Amino acid sequence: ARQQEYWRLKAHCPNGGCSLSAQQSLHNIVRTAIQALAGVLGGTQSLHPHSMDETLALPSERAVIVALRTQQIIAHETGVANVVDPLGGSWYVESLTNRMEEEALALITQIEELGGVVAAIEQGFQMREIGRAAMRYQRDLEAGRKVMVGVNRFVEPAEDVPIPLLEIGEEVEQEQVQRLVALRRTRDAAAVARTLARLRQDAANETNVMPALIEAVSSYATLGEIVAALREVYGDYQEPAIF
Repeated sequence: ARQQEYWRLKAHCPNGGCSLSAQQSLHNIVRTAIQALAGVLGGTQSLHPHSMDETLALPSERAVIVALRTQQIIAHETGVANVVDPLGGSWYVESLTNRMEEEALALITQIEELGGVVAAIEQGFQMREIGRAAMRYQRDLEAGRKVMVGVNRFVEPAEDVPIPLLEIGEEVEQEQVQRLVALRRTRDAAAVARTLARLRQDAANETNVMPALIEAVSSYATLGEIVAALREVYGDYQEPAIF
């Protein structure tokens, strides 16, 4: 990168959801802490450790706080964030970086040979690669080539520490319905219709739809109405069968 604007790009690092387990899910705290630390050691500027219960439900308040405290402990107690490169240019980390770059470029080359990202999506390339990776991961787990504590090794007969899960009652849905009814009653219906018409026209003309999207949102068009307007032009995406 040669332009200073590009240097401002931040690297965001979330945990991989497949690394968490529904079994003995309390131990996901340890997994996310190690992964978060690895992200910081690798130079990430933005971090998102998953909550311990995200394999079971939307995270509870308690689980979210634990994930937040994990970041804060790494930031304020370990000292790893006090230096630019805490691993000091480790040859091992550099080799991993080079390997990741090589594998990423190989995939990018394949996509370019297929005619670009859109053409690759239409041919099912991305979904096929995701499916193959998931299959390899699952087979390695089942064969014991990959160890996952509490799943295929050190398995407990039952969850020893039950985790209270977040439960969302029907009243939340009713509240949202009431808010939507009130919004539609008080907004400028003519402005909504006008902005949605412009969105459909821009989509049909294959021009940049972002200004029309912003205008539609500003007029309080709902997400469902915006999607419906685009569906009239683009139709529904049918994911190709992959093998």
